Amino acid sequence: MADKTIFQSAHKGDFNLVSKKLEEDPSLLTQKDLDQRLLLHWACVGGSLKLVTHLIELGSPIDPHDDTETTPLILASSAGHTQIVCLLIDKGATLDKQSSNGHSALQYAASKGWVPICIKLLESGANINITDKRGSTPLHRAASKGNSEIVQLFMEHIDDLKINHRDIYGNSALHLACEEDRQEEALMLVRNGADLTLMNKERESPLDLCSPKLMKLLKATSHSR
Repeated sequence: MADKTIFQSAHKGDFNLVSKKLEEDPSLLTQKDLDQRLLLHWACVGGSLKLVTHLIELGSPIDPHDDTETTPLILASSAGHTQIVCLLIDKGATLDKQSSNGHSALQYAASKGWVPICIKLLESGANINITDKRGSTPLHRAASKGNSEIVQLFMEHIDDLKINHRDIYGNSALHLACEEDRQEEALMLVRNGADLTLMNKERESPLDLCSPKLMKLLKATSHSR
């Protein structure tokens, strides 16, 4: 196993040190650390486009997974490194790989509010309705976090979007938006066909989870459709 310091250097984006070590021992390119991560994983987390490019040019695998089934694309998407995400996709990274919890690149980007990354993933063909182990879609994540730009982006894909998909608890994205009092997102969902009458496993509709103000707004919006 490689000395852990080279992985730390990749995380820091120390191009000179990592490239020198690779010249001395090319096998380091495919050696894993204790978390089963390659240098490419750590360079993607750290955000060094120069180092990521170099590792790929040297022949690093694009889709290696670590001990949680997480790939470099998932890590770069979660960290918000748009240029690295674009590079990985252009080099053939698998868009819908999922971690051991079922989290994909699009789910992380939607959750953290990385609009350009969501755009790139969707334009490249990522599954907008991909579900994690709890049955949550990227829309669930964006709506519950209040990431209005991403919810709006998903509405632009309404023909493909399963807007009323329910997670393992029976909650739709609208349930979660209402529960978190995400007013803008909840209104956007209802305007685009989200069902106010869906019941979750607790026999609660989205309206049951609303503040009085949001309930009034949603009812008015629903009646005006």
